[in-house]
Amino acid sequence: MDMAKILSLMFGFVSLHVVILLAQPIPGFISIDSGVTNEYTDTYNRIYYETDTGYADTGTNWQVSSDNFGDGFDARSKNMRIFPNGTRNCYTLRPQNGKGNKYLIRASFSYGNYDNRSSPPAFDIHIDVNSWLTYSGSRYFCQEVIYILQRDYVQVCLINTGNGVPFISAVELRLLDNGIYPFESGALVREDRYAMGSSRSIRYPDDPFDRIWYKLLPEDFQAATNTTAIEIDPNNNPYKVPTAVLKTAAVSNVLRSFNLSRPSNSMDGWHFYLYFAEIQLLQQNQTREFSVYIDNMFNTTENLEYSTLTTIPSGLLTGQTIVGFNLTSTARSTLSPIINAFETYKVLELPNSMTYPGDVEAIYNIRTTYGLAKTKESWQGDPCSPVQYKWSGLTCSDDSAPRIVSINLTSSGLTGPIAPALANLTSLQSLDLSNNQLMESVPDFLAQMPSLKILNLGGNNLNGLVPLDLMKKAADGMLLLSIEGNPNLCNSSYCKSTGEPSERRLGFVVPLVTSVSGVIVVVSLVTIAAVTWSRARERRDESSPSMLKTFTPTEIEGITNNFKMIIGEGAFGKVYLGRLDGGAEVAVKVLSQMSRQGHKEFQAEVKLLAVVHHRNLVSLVGYCDDPKSLVLVYEYMSNGNVRDHLLRHEMPVLSWLQRLQIAVGAAQGLEYLHSGCKPPIIHRDLKPANILLDNNMQAKIADFGLSRAFRTDYDSHVSTNPAGTPGYVDPEYESTGNFNQKSDIYSFGVILFELITGQPALLKEGHRVTHIVRRVTPLIERGDIESIIDPRLQGKFRIASAWKVVEVALSCVPTAAVQRPDMGLVLSELKECMAQEISSLHGQRRGAGNQCNSIEMSSLDPSEMSPDSR
Repeated sequence: MDMAKILSLMFGFVSLHVVILLAQPIPGFISIDSGVTNEYTDTYNRIYYETDTGYADTGTNWQVSSDNFGDGFDARSKNMRIFPNGTRNCYTLRPQNGKGNKYLIRASFSYGNYDNRSSPPAFDIHIDVNSWLTYSGSRYFCQEVIYILQRDYVQVCLINTGNGVPFISAVELRLLDNGIYPFESGALVREDRYAMGSSRSIRYPDDPFDRIWYKLLPEDFQAATNTTAIEIDPNNNPYKVPTAVLKTAAVSNVLRSFNLSRPSNSMDGWHFYLYFAEIQLLQQNQTREFSVYIDNMFNTTENLEYSTLTTIPSGLLTGQTIVGFNLTSTARSTLSPIINAFETYKVLELPNSMTYPGDVEAIYNIRTTYGLAKTKESWQGDPCSPVQYKWSGLTCSDDSAPRIVSINLTSSGLTGPIAPALANLTSLQSLDLSNNQLMESVPDFLAQMPSLKILNLGGNNLNGLVPLDLMKKAADGMLLLSIEGNPNLCNSSYCKSTGEPSERRLGFVVPLVTSVSGVIVVVSLVTIAAVTWSRARERRDESSPSMLKTFTPTEIEGITNNFKMIIGEGAFGKVYLGRLDGGAEVAVKVLSQMSRQGHKEFQAEVKLLAVVHHRNLVSLVGYCDDPKSLVLVYEYMSNGNVRDHLLRHEMPVLSWLQRLQIAVGAAQGLEYLHSGCKPPIIHRDLKPANILLDNNMQAKIADFGLSRAFRTDYDSHVSTNPAGTPGYVDPEYESTGNFNQKSDIYSFGVILFELITGQPALLKEGHRVTHIVRRVTPLIERGDIESIIDPRLQGKFRIASAWKVVEVALSCVPTAAVQRPDMGLVLSELKECMAQEISSLHGQRRGAGNQCNSIEMSSLDPSEMSPDSR
């Protein structure tokens, strides 16, 4: 091999080695060029830049039009990542030195008219859970914050404020020396960092921390430069200002002073850092001496020594509307002041606390296990904080480090086994995994979770034996458990004795959650067993009318004591109190001879009622099918109907908690009719008179499915319309004659307003009858919640909870049915409100204005909510 080839190979090897060296990340640095498809090393500053793969799991890469290249000062302005979906989207950075270390974090933005709309967006940027800055502009914009990591990671989150699609061009993180830039609390946002008199901006590798020192030479100033090497004693350079920055300075041509001022809010805190070094050799007859004033207060007089750095930190400045510094020559000075560099920082307060670390790790593990980052747009950033961006389906405590106390992942497309990470959520009180495709066995750890009081596993494909400890915990009243809808899942003791797995042997366990407080026990009786949980979509039995008890006319006379006590009356006929042989009380409805109900329709309704079973629907016990005596026998609801409780002032006032209980119970029953029955059942006459209360004040819907034939019942003030009662009838049905599930939603919204206000749907005011939605709309627009809520509550309600229920009610009553949510969504929102109420009672959310999630209402016009009643 000749020498030329040998030299060529050697050169190639050396070149390759140099490339490899250049492509290495710098220790303590994370550098992300958002939107690029390949990593690279910047040839100018020799910084290795990565793609954002692995740092952000949402968003889309984009490139600025080539016509707009140059809209920034470096390559990072040419690409971006945009976030068209979701409210909060985050980058997660995990540096090698994490919690407790101080970092400079830089975010860069260059709009570059990438969307060809010439309309730059405006959006917010958060550092972890606190607001950092707002982007609003069209040219390159770069911002830095000095931040001490609270965890082993830090998140930079873009917040969509409704003013365009958020984007980002670059995210950079630089490890700092913990001893520089001391501050007591919060973080420091860079306002200024200037190398005075420099002809270029200075950053890495001149600055080992990659601080960007922008060039600045004010008008009427000249640059002073020392081209020789200035040796600065590192022990006299506490903020490690680069030599390249100190080799230049600015000196006034005509003035004997230098001023810098910044507008400030009197609540803002500031830190200034001033750097001085004499870089000119002065003649014997020359003197440079000046006084330093910071925030209009004398600080010191400086007589600089050649090649010696003097650093003046201001300390914390507060309480001023203008902050700044001034350099003024003394009387004996023959030269104007000199300044080499300065930095100003504004204090960034950090009022929001991050979620408890163990809960964050667990819920992120669950998110990864089930792939929820792609399907749940809200599952970005911190799970609980700030509260307005809390992950959907979660309820959190308001502790100093919020804890996750409730998870609702019903109908979320979960597959595979139950995630082991759930065991690490030690404050979790309520877990709903119903209506998914979860498989394998029920894990033992669920019984060991110390705070778990409510567990819904219904409607999955779980198999095997239910752990004995879990069943015992339920039987002992320590856990409210639902496991129905898992065909291959067995109650341990039963299956061991029979060896026959069968869904029909799995009941719904409804024990009461115990409490050391007698008050909470009472509340549990009223709420937890009746309200805070719904079954996994309860399936219809294989029942038939033959499985119901049949009565003879003589037996009906016997159980009603010859029709002694009337407890209700409607167009169907009269309702009597009855008592079965075992002592159980029943409601006996006898078809009137004047009713239009015929025998054929009666038979059809009995068949329907025989296969509809839900704890929030009044159960049919039996019937009498005699040509002269058509009778339905129902379970007896000892506390009457909701209408009487709201409008009859001699009855005890329903508390706010009881009203929420009733709303959730009725919603559960209606959701079952709409989604749990095949085909769906439309109630068609939903109203407070048809919501009955048992001895535990549990709400149950009556007359479901009967309105088509029986029209009305339990209410003598009824309509003669084909379906429905005035005040509750869907306006779209009135105009089109089409009844559907959204018709029931409208009726339910009216009921919610009645529960909220204590007023009837229709109210006569003088010669005019007004609808409840029309009455409350002006109060809602004024934000006057106190005037909306039933005055009989005497202010004993949580304002945040009340507003959220108002929002749910409002979402149900638009004139156009398509604008109303499905019952499942309404139920989910009410259940979350209820869970927060219970957490509050247990001391978990005292004083919480932390809110139930509100339903999207698509900019509803209150004037279109409901027509004036005629």
